[in-house]
Amino acid sequence: MGWTMKKTALLGCVGLLIVLAVVAVIVVAAGSRGYNKLNTLSNDVDGKWANVQAQYQRRNDLLPNLVSTVSGAANFEKSTLTDVINARASATKVTIDPSHAPTDPAQLDAYQKAQGAVSSSLSRLLVSVEKYPELSATKGFRDLQAQIEGTENRIAVSRNDFNGSTQAYNTARNAFPTVLYASFVGMKEKPFFKADDAAQSAPKVDFGGFGTTPAPAPAHP
Repeated sequence: MGWTMKKTALLGCVGLLIVLAVVAVIVVAAGSRGYNKLNTLSNDVDGKWANVQAQYQRRNDLLPNLVSTVSGAANFEKSTLTDVINARASATKVTIDPSHAPTDPAQLDAYQKAQGAVSSSLSRLLVSVEKYPELSATKGFRDLQAQIEGTENRIAVSRNDFNGSTQAYNTARNAFPTVLYASFVGMKEKPFFKADDAAQSAPKVDFGGFGTTPAPAPAHP
């Protein structure tokens, strides 16, 4: 009788171990799939972030030529040019690794504010040019205008793509059971660009038929 009870208990323990092993395998497999998905989504956010930075950098590269072209106009408001130059210089000092999207909301906020200052000063500059029809009529200025307008539109699109990708990542990251281990494996929640119509809209320009309407800033999804 004693041996039978021991045998039954032993078989019960073995059965329990088998069940626990199966459960462990299932949990590990599910966790692995969840991590792989999250890693893929995180890489996508990084790629979208790199594109955002590339578009802002393209705008920064165009500004010296714009300032040089506009400064040639007689009696052009020097303070307006100075604002653009200073805003561009300040924006270049607020840097974030282009290969990794930020995880610190304050860091992204500082970056957005710096780029927003460039947008605001650029908008004021382009509006001021309306007073100088001889300048707005030159081919050199119109070419720069077209490039800047195209870049502003690409900035808006890339920001919107970044926000969409970030939303997909955060949704997956905060879903059960991924949320239980996401922080442990270094997968932090990522911040969005915030809507800021005043600073982030593409400049509205109207040069006697050459104008465009501003592209809307991407809103928080």
